[in-house]
Amino acid sequence: MTAEQNKKLAVHAFQEFAAGNITPLRPLLHEDFLEHSPGNPSGRDAFLDFIATAPVASARLDLRRVIADDTHVVMHYLMTTPDDPRGVAVTDIWRFENNQIVEHWDVVQPVPDAAEIPNGMA
Repeated sequence: MTAEQNKKLAVHAFQEFAAGNITPLRPLLHEDFLEHSPGNPSGRDAFLDFIATAPVASARLDLRRVIADDTHVVMHYLMTTPDDPRGVAVTDIWRFENNQIVEHWDVVQPVPDAAEIPNGMA
């Protein structure tokens, strides 16, 4: 796979998930998918069950940028909910192998008041 192919797969899955559809994630995630984020389970089925009911599943996801190399896709987005309109800035790192995601890391940062970030976070 090339960086562009991995990027296309990741963006398509992100768009489907953001629209409320986790079905396209099943074939994309390797059965032995490894999760490196605290509190999130490893394994494709456990991870999909988890995210289907996690706050991210009902949040608005505004993709800001995507960066890819031969094996990794990095996605930066803003996640907001009606209860948290400022939201959180999220960076996901996905490692691909043979057309599937085999590992995931993320960094999540609450968006502070605009006065604290004069240059913005997006």
